[in-house]
Order: sequence, then structure tokens, then C-alpha cells
Amino acid sequence: MTARSRADLATASRIVVKVGSSSISGDSSWRIPVIVEALAAAHARGVEVVLVSSGAIASGIPFLRLDARPTDLATQQAAAAVGQNILVYRYQEAMRPFDIVAGQVLLTTGDLENPTSRSNARRAMERMLGLRVLPIVNENDTVATQEIRFGDNDRLGALVAQLIDADALVLLSDIESLYTRPPSDPRAEPIDIVAADADLSGLEFGATVVNSVGTGGAATKVSAARLAAASGIGVLVTSADLVDKALSGAEIGTWFEPSV
Repeated sequence: MTARSRADLATASRIVVKVGSSSISGDSSWRIPVIVEALAAAHARGVEVVLVSSGAIASGIPFLRLDARPTDLATQQAAAAVGQNILVYRYQEAMRPFDIVAGQVLLTTGDLENPTSRSNARRAMERMLGLRVLPIVNENDTVATQEIRFGDNDRLGALVAQLIDADALVLLSDIESLYTRPPSDPRAEPIDIVAADADLSGLEFGATVVNSVGTGGAATKVSAARLAAASGIGVLVTSADLVDKALSGAEIGTWFEPSV
């Protein structure tokens, strides 16, 4: 049943959780077991959990002995091929103590736009959830090109939530909630709830490039959250460090009310 409020996350049957590169790669890789522990707690109470995780390119960079994120497409694709393997391995190792099996799902925009591919992706993920596998979804960066990318995994998270008719979407960020202005601005105020028909045109959500390893930020989260909410999916935006509280229905973060 669609989550109508944060509290409903505690009893939702199917939840998509999205986490970005900056939260789980490089010096932040320690956070993977923390996130997995929260997902495992939800999984243990019967929730069908899907994780949309960025981080393939960022995870591959040190193994290719690169000093920074590559700018050319071919090297990005190579880094993604190496990094995706490392990323899923880290998640599976973190899930092992909870006896949870991870399943890798790599998608491109074409997979979700083509009716046949979309149906295949949906069927595969439905079967994985039925088998109590925890799907880990990412963009297929090894074959994606700049022209056919999702743009960011916040959008991918929203599209996956739509694909599998999720009850809720949780977008994990580096900050506890969205603000009316960039958090560094002393006039910034936290946003508690965004109504389905709210006018956000007067708010400043900042740039889409958040650091050297990933893309995203407040603006992309707002766009993705509104996309999911418009299709009847409640969305919570909060900090990756608060994922356990988020999945327990705590009054944290910014809640986007579903439209229907």
C-alpha cells in the first residue's frame, strides 16, 4: 500500500532506496555495512527492498590507478566495468552475515523506454523479490553514452520505483533534509513536507554536481521526488546516516506527498 506519510515507511511492503557515490565510495565506503544493516532489518520484517546504488565509476578509479574521475567516455566505461564488480562484492559481503543474497541489475534508458525490455526488467525484478533476493540496481555505465543516460541515479531510483510499483522511495543524501536555500546560506530553512501540488519555483536547490566522484544534489533529488510522487509514490529525502530511522518511519528528512 502506498506510503502516505513517513510513518507508513515502517509498514510499507515494497521500498526502493537510492544512495549516491559520495555516500559509499572512497573514504565513505565504511558506510556500506551501515546501510546494509538498515536494509537487512527491513528485509527481516518482510519488506521487499530494492537498492539503487551509484558508485561504479568511483569504486573503479583507485583500481585503475587514476588520480581523479576520468573525463573521457571510454575510461569512464572501463572504470565502471571494474568498479561495478567491486561495488556489488562489497554489498554482498556486508549482506552475508544477514543471509541475504544480492542480485545485480544494470539498466539503460533504452531498457525502460522499450516496452519489451521494460517488461523483461520488471518480470526479472519481481521474481528476484519473490525469491527474497535484494536487487542492487545501477545504470549500465559500461555501455551507456552521454546521449542516452538517465542523467543521475535519483531519476533512475524514481523510474525503478515506478517500474515495480513501490510503496515508497527513499533518496539518501549527504544532508538530513532539503532546504529552502543552499544549507550554507544562513537564511536556509529545512523543508518538512512538500505537498503534491506545491509550487517550488521560489526555492533555490543549488547545483547538480556535488563532488569529484558523482553527480546529483538537491535539484536532482527534487526533480526525481516529484516524478515519483506524481505517480502516487511517497518519497523521503534524508541523510544516508539516517537510513535506519528513515525505514523505521521516523519524523526526519523531507517528505514528498504522493499525488494519488
